[in-house]
Amino acid sequence: MIVVTAPTGQIGRQVLDILMDADAPVRVIARDPARLPARVRENAEVIQGSHSDKDVLAKALTNADSVFWLLPPDLTTPNVEDYFRDFTRPFCEALTETGVARVVAVSTLGRGVAQNAGQISASLAMDEMIKATGVRYRALDLPGFMENMLRNVPSLKVTGVFASPVTPDRKQPTVATRDIAAVAARLLLDPTWEGQEGVPVLGPEDLSADDMARVMTEVLGRPIRFQQISFEEQKATMTGHGRSEAAAQGLIDMVRAIDRDGIYHARPRTPEAGSPTSFRQWCEDVLKPAFEKSAFEK
Repeated sequence: MIVVTAPTGQIGRQVLDILMDADAPVRVIARDPARLPARVRENAEVIQGSHSDKDVLAKALTNADSVFWLLPPDLTTPNVEDYFRDFTRPFCEALTETGVARVVAVSTLGRGVAQNAGQISASLAMDEMIKATGVRYRALDLPGFMENMLRNVPSLKVTGVFASPVTPDRKQPTVATRDIAAVAARLLLDPTWEGQEGVPVLGPEDLSADDMARVMTEVLGRPIRFQQISFEEQKATMTGHGRSEAAAQGLIDMVRAIDRDGIYHARPRTPEAGSPTSFRQWCEDVLKPAFEKSAFEK
């Protein structure tokens, strides 16, 4: 039995599709089972509740072999580190009590080098908590998601601009969520691996914000440009849209560690770490349809 957390999220739902296509026995934890596709409700075992709840976890993990673990973001948390720790602690207790053999988790690049890096530091601390249970563990070491660009669709549609504090010509890895899901599902379906390791999933290339603007210009058929803003402007935008001070500062610390400290490049890229979906292909398959569907007109 494979347990999937966050089954309606952008990664979890794709993991589920692959597992169900493989006819794997699946159990999901869902706050609102009505949001699950009919295929999942009809063919998977559904445990209603939050995967931060110890009782829910105990029920879901009993007689399970593997777990896909994804800690959902909390945009209103008063303390990022406490949120990650408090959400993960019941999971670790349930792992120990139920004897689950393997966990595959969404994590981050930066292991061993990230310091004061907001959500990255909190995610790496989560990894250490899970590893301390002794479970066989694969942390998916991930850069930023290509899907993050979807947040900019209104701005791209209206002004042709996306903005961030990152250095315009500094290249970074980026990954499509479908590639993350494919690696996660492969590991969940494999009952043979041992030990505890990080698994980088980096996409096929490193791109700067200016590179992305050029690709989007070509794919969308209209001029797109990147605008660098200050960290202070970015934080004010986030808090203005409802993020807590702590959540916004955590993201600022994360971006600064990625851009200025270079934590995503602390270890060299290897062929094994690459994944197939290029940013151009993702733009064709995902961004362009979302852009064309958007109601925001210039």
